[in-house]
Amino acid sequence: MTEKLVLAGKEFDSRLIIGTGKFASAQALSDAAQASGAQIATLAVKRVDIKHGRDDIVAPLKDLGITLMPNTSGARDAREAVFAARLSREALGTDWVKVEVHPDQKYLLPDPVETYKACKELAADGFKVFAYCSADPCLCKALEEAGVCAVMPLGAPIGSARGLETLPFLKIIIKESKVPVVVDAGIGAPSDAAKAFELGAAAVMVNTAIAAARDPVAMAAAFNKACAAGREAYEAGLADSVESARATSPMELFLSEAMK
Repeated sequence: MTEKLVLAGKEFDSRLIIGTGKFASAQALSDAAQASGAQIATLAVKRVDIKHGRDDIVAPLKDLGITLMPNTSGARDAREAVFAARLSREALGTDWVKVEVHPDQKYLLPDPVETYKACKELAADGFKVFAYCSADPCLCKALEEAGVCAVMPLGAPIGSARGLETLPFLKIIIKESKVPVVVDAGIGAPSDAAKAFELGAAAVMVNTAIAAARDPVAMAAAFNKACAAGREAYEAGLADSVESARATSPMELFLSEAMK
């Protein structure tokens, strides 16, 4: 039995967080979500029916018992992110929010200054804040001190499926962080997710790699297995890597025994 994921005081069996964009239909999203085993899903506030709090995205997720993590995707600065977070709290009845601030629509890289400002204000306002950010150890430490529940550094640009290009910095963030580290964005294959867990990540966030797959349901199931395997490997304790070879059956021992 592996350790449970704890985010904002809630326990989860699955360490895979899924996104809700790019799916062909609400049914495709629901089927993939079920196959993934995920218990948390992010969704953009701008896609939610603010008046009623339910639509073809929210309803199937709630029916599966999935915890919603609204995000502020599309926000260009801290002011817009805070406004979106407060709308989501009213519409969905949750104080969870994933802060995303990316003014540059070409690369969609998170703005570190505006992200920090929004996270600090929302944390002070009682939100459970999850900060999507660049893989910057200094920024992640500042966000931690500002009161976020988790940091979510990117592995590669969002939607790129290029894997863990920020690996050296992710290692530092995971080693130094006192809040959960969720590797978010850029994961393109189940092996990327497994690698993130082997490093010690608390969770991974995956959207494009599942939604854009030829068979999203089968891919979701593959990620489910890879996440479990990666976490189990981390908890089991990976063997240390070394530069030189080490014989698994030393000849010296064999010869000494044979010559007795």
